[in-house]
Amino acid sequence: MAGIFGHLVDCQSLHFITQLSVLSLWATVRLLGLLFRTHGLMAGLVRQVGHSLMNIASGGLNLLFPPRCAYCRVDIAEPEDHLPICPECCRRMVPEKWVGCRHCGGAISGDGESSDHCSLCKHPPLLFDTVVAMGGYQDNLRDVILRMKNPRQETLTLAMGRLFVQKRFSELSGLGVEMIVPVPMYWKRRLVRGTNSAELLARCLGRKLGLPVRRRLLVRCKNTKPQSELSPKKRFSNMRGAFRVRTPHLLQDARVLLVDDVLTTGATGSEAAGVLKKAGASMVAVAVIARAQGKE
Repeated sequence: MAGIFGHLVDCQSLHFITQLSVLSLWATVRLLGLLFRTHGLMAGLVRQVGHSLMNIASGGLNLLFPPRCAYCRVDIAEPEDHLPICPECCRRMVPEKWVGCRHCGGAISGDGESSDHCSLCKHPPLLFDTVVAMGGYQDNLRDVILRMKNPRQETLTLAMGRLFVQKRFSELSGLGVEMIVPVPMYWKRRLVRGTNSAELLARCLGRKLGLPVRRRLLVRCKNTKPQSELSPKKRFSNMRGAFRVRTPHLLQDARVLLVDDVLTTGATGSEAAGVLKKAGASMVAVAVIARAQGKE
């Protein structure tokens, strides 16, 4: 019977099912806490017992079905900070510090270029204020970005969001932003693809930074051609008029973090930032998993 069951349900599926059970336990604890919210002592006791049970369940889950790296799929014996990315993949993907232009995020070449502006962001001028990038668009990180466009890779996208916050927490928290806005997709393209990696990343950053995510604030109102098919100059004209703001009253003097998966020429981020500022935002920073070099 065990052999048949092993063929029907693999360890990863059992891991997922057990995770759902842990989440159900968490929801039950929350409900009991609400029911007893008028009794401070009882509510505190419920929370303590609930957290203990969840820690035991989570530890048992990892013991029976060790979590796997969301990228290379190897078992992770002891996930660091519950991060579902193995140490080797973290080392390969993310430099400890990204030394880049403060304006566009492009890597500084070391030949005397200013860290405030570089040759990649001067012409045409970019309308966002600064960029925080986790790393360069190459090797494993490039492969991650391509995988994230697949709806079956949402676990990987969420893992990269958590890794992003972990590695660049000081830079992100130091921006002083008040809300997070993901770069939206045109509705038809979103329907076909089934997922928007920028939105998943934004949700993860919002949870970790304690900031609201305004996923419906910015709307993509123009079905633009894929940027990858266009020259740098045509990318900017292609994005012109692609966005509009649905609720401008939320943006008055607001400091906004615009989230996307990758930045190459900056055309998409610049157009979105310009629309947000025109609607009232005082500052727009861009957060991306990867910064592509050059204007290819």
